[in-house]
Amino acid sequence: MIVKLLSFIILLLTISPTFADEHIVIPNLSTISELAKEVVAKKITADATAKIIITPQNLEGRQSPPRCYEPIDVSLASEREISRTNTVKVSCDSPDLAYPWQIYLSVRVSIEYPVVVAKDVLAHNKVLSANDLAVAYVDQYSLRGDFFANKRQLLGTRVKRKVSKGSPLLKRNLCFVCKGDPVSIWAKTASFEIKTTGEAMKDGNVGDMIKVKNTNSNKLLDAQVIGIGEVEVRM
Repeated sequence: MIVKLLSFIILLLTISPTFADEHIVIPNLSTISELAKEVVAKKITADATAKIIITPQNLEGRQSPPRCYEPIDVSLASEREISRTNTVKVSCDSPDLAYPWQIYLSVRVSIEYPVVVAKDVLAHNKVLSANDLAVAYVDQYSLRGDFFANKRQLLGTRVKRKVSKGSPLLKRNLCFVCKGDPVSIWAKTASFEIKTTGEAMKDGNVGDMIKVKNTNSNKLLDAQVIGIGEVEVRM
């Protein structure tokens, strides 16, 4: 009889699920928010200069989570890239429930970059100086074009269209060489370089190819903008 009873107990222990060896925790709402931030942060790809702000949804007023068997599962609700607003799922098995407990929360992400902005309103045709410029962090979703991170890059450039106070200085709003400007034309090889003067026939930024007219010969040349008032002709 004793042998049969022992066999029955062993059988029950074998076939019945048990969580005796599992650690039980009681996560609070603050912990849930931190777990959501961590899973989002791991998937963010940004330049080292970026300032990243991760803000989970406010869970104040929500019902407190039940007891949970560890580990608590935290994952993004979709496989898409991190965007401005993201959804995170937090779930666990609970000794208090017959089904897995879960909660979904929204997590907002702001990725800001240091960008050169206008200290004040900049009028059309203004030549920029250090006093006109500042560097501020701007949300990447607010940037609609090529921007600059270093004020020194823009000293001496000219404003092509009005820029409002605090707005980023974008490449399309400036010219390093402006149409009608006198320019220095360089022709360089490994063994020599020649410099002459000319006139820009269109606006251009560093790296742009533009037409310039040689002052001495009146010939039109294709040249690459290499700096403020400077272009280079490929030999």
